[in-house]
Amino acid sequence: MPYLIDGHNLIPKIPGLNLQALDDEEQLIKLLQEYCRRQRKQVEVFFDNAPPGGGRACNFGRVIAWFVRQGSTADQEIGKRLTRLGRLAHNWTVVSSDRAVQRAARAAQARPMPAEAFAMLLIKSLDEQAVDQGEKAEAEVGTDELADWLKLFGEQEPDSEK
Repeated sequence: MPYLIDGHNLIPKIPGLNLQALDDEEQLIKLLQEYCRRQRKQVEVFFDNAPPGGGRACNFGRVIAWFVRQGSTADQEIGKRLTRLGRLAHNWTVVSSDRAVQRAARAAQARPMPAEAFAMLLIKSLDEQAVDQGEKAEAEVGTDELADWLKLFGEQEPDSEK
């Protein structure tokens, strides 16, 4: 199920991210890219207060970031996106703790998810990745594999050293 995410609503729910940081949006996009890669999901994330020069959509693979122009809000743009999705909105999850956004999601028959719940999902997914990589790095070499490597490099086998 793909996600529509209120980016500035999610950022403060993720440890290590801060709305005051200059690159908070970029940091969130990177986390979402990794999440989408691992979970094979699609995300559209909306950010308020696009820099001067206007709002735009930027494609980051499975993550599309919408930078909303002043005069509109991420909440409003999420509502418009749900309207454009029409009947397909029921296939989407809308991530925001904002009650108005959750109401709009329910009205469009999309699934609302609090930002805190998605943050836990995201963190768990990224933590599993770290555990998986750590286990691979610490994997033990089997006796047969060790013997093959020793033969390959011309060393004696461990049992024949006496």
